Amino acid sequence: MPLTTAPQAPAPAPEAHRATSTLVEQAQQLMPPRYFRFKPYCERLLALLLLAPGLPLIGILALLVRWTSPGGPAIFRQERVGRDGKVFTMFKIRSMVVNAESRTGPVWSTAGDPRITPLGYWLRKLHLDELPQLFNVLRGEMSLVGPRPERPEIAEILAKRIPGYGRRLAVLPGITGLAQINLPPDTDLDSVRHKLVLDLEYAHAASFLLDLRILLCTALRLLGLSGNVAVRALRLTRKPVVPQSWYLAEETSQIAAVPHGQRWWACPSTAKATTSESPAPAPEPSVSTIAALRSLS
Repeated sequence: MPLTTAPQAPAPAPEAHRATSTLVEQAQQLMPPRYFRFKPYCERLLALLLLAPGLPLIGILALLVRWTSPGGPAIFRQERVGRDGKVFTMFKIRSMVVNAESRTGPVWSTAGDPRITPLGYWLRKLHLDELPQLFNVLRGEMSLVGPRPERPEIAEILAKRIPGYGRRLAVLPGITGLAQINLPPDTDLDSVRHKLVLDLEYAHAASFLLDLRILLCTALRLLGLSGNVAVRALRLTRKPVVPQSWYLAEETSQIAAVPHGQRWWACPSTAKATTSESPAPAPEPSVSTIAALRSLS
C-alpha cells in the first residue's frame, strides 16, 4: 500500500508590510487619548469635502507637471511608515526631476536642492504637492493632523539612534501637524529630536480644538500669511526642549555631506551651536542620506 502524507496546512496569508520590530514595539509604548478613536471618521468626512475643490486643482497641477517635466508620472508614490509601523504608499504631486534618487538612494531634501523643478519649487512653497494625500486620509492611512510620516529606510535607523522615536507611530501620520508648523524640515538627527518632542506632545494632548487651530494655521500659511505670524496668532508657538537622554554618547564622529549624486564619507565638521532651551549635546553629525545614517549605526 503506498505511503501517504498528511495534508499540509495552507501557508498563512502575508501580514501587512511592517517596519522593524523596534518601531512596532516603541509605538505600542504610548497610549493615545480617546479622542483618536473618532478623529479619523471626522477627518475622512472633511477630506472628502476638501476634495470637491481640490480634485480639479490636482488635475490641473498634474497636467502642468507632465508639461514642464515630461517623462515621469505626475503623481508620485512613495512608501512611508504609518501607525503601528505599517508601511503604506503615500501620494504626492511630483516636484522633482524624474529618477531623482537613482544615484543617491533615499535622500532628505535640502535648501536649494537641485533636483527640484522650477514648478516643484512653488508646489513645495505653497504645499500644493501634498494635496493628493487627502486620498491617503480617505483610505485611513493618514490623518489631516499628526506627525509627518517618514520613509521606512530612514525611520528604522532613527529608531535605533533616538530613544523612543517609534512612539510617534502610536497615532496616524498627518499632512500637517504641531511639529510641521513650528519647525523647518529635517536636516539632521538634532532636528528630528526637536520635532519628536512636539510629535509626542501632540500624541499625548491632541484635541478637537488643537486640531482646529493647527488646520487654521496651515490654511493661513497657504494663503500667504507668514508662518511665524500665524503660529503666534493662534498660540501654537512651541520651543521644544530635548531630553539629554536622547543624545547618545557614541555620537562623537562627524558626518558631512557632499553634493547630490556623489558618495558620502566621514569627515570633520563643525559642531552645532546650542540654545538655552536645549542641553548641550555631543558633537552632532549632519545627516541627509541613508548612507550617512547607516555610517552611524
